Amino acid sequence: MAEAATPALVEAPASATGWTADFAAALKEAEAAKKDLLMDFTGSDWCTYCIRLHEEVFATETFKAAVKDKFVLVEVDFPQDGSKLSEATKKQNEELKEKYPFDGFPTVFLCDAQGRPYAVTGYEEGGAEPYVKNLEALSARKKARDEALLEAEKREGVEKAKSLVAALALMDLPQALQSKFYSDVVEKIKAADPQDTTGFAKKQQAREKAAKFQEELQVFGENEDVEGALALVDKTIAAGGLEEEDAQKITLTKAMIYADQGRFDEALKVVEDARKIAPTSEISKQLDGFKQELETAKKDAAAPEKPAGD
Repeated sequence: MAEAATPALVEAPASATGWTADFAAALKEAEAAKKDLLMDFTGSDWCTYCIRLHEEVFATETFKAAVKDKFVLVEVDFPQDGSKLSEATKKQNEELKEKYPFDGFPTVFLCDAQGRPYAVTGYEEGGAEPYVKNLEALSARKKARDEALLEAEKREGVEKAKSLVAALALMDLPQALQSKFYSDVVEKIKAADPQDTTGFAKKQQAREKAAKFQEELQVFGENEDVEGALALVDKTIAAGGLEEEDAQKITLTKAMIYADQGRFDEALKVVEDARKIAPTSEISKQLDGFKQELETAKKDAAAPEKPAGD
């Protein structure tokens, strides 16, 4: 795809583009107008799917008509061309990136007027109409969340905890977002169910361990510390307390590291170790294909190089 960039929206006035770069102003507008926030974390001049999302969805009249009375639109841009943004906007966007953790670009957060996310999405194929329908479905989560939280306040003990757990589950948020924005609900669950009858506390601890692993792994990756990363996998698995599929994912990280190093026999062994953790999981169903890819890579690496010009 050509490297032509979409026009930078973030520094243009919201009245001209429909979008704003000013998060604080967006919060005030959302509260005053009784709207939600739609926050697009994007790389407007380098991220292919970010550009496609703008061209196929955000720039269309279908999208604009669907969201104008429901959302305040906030673009949080990380362009390669830094001259597109003021220093204040760059600083704000870095802060928002820390406040709203996400895995990749583009990521779209739907938030209430207080900035609390209740749904996360990104690029989807199909254009504006199915995207708008999906936004409508995701928007319904806020109402369901609020109703569940209100109902929970009428209950006591384990029943209250169950209602609060259900309220969090309705949003299907990543652990990092749940911990940052719904810590008050988490504490209420623990207080209402100190014996952890619901299993929520145990599950949360497991998810936090998996999230911590990813944070620490990123540091080793940035430092190109292969042995440190491998040791981290072993340490995390040995410590236990993970959900089975998270344990599989973490174990497979080791296989991918080995593969990157050309250590294919070790990688293939680790794949089988991962399978043993949860033989019937969805991840295990994909492992034969992964093994085949490793076998092919091993064979290609062992093949003699052809002389130049052949």
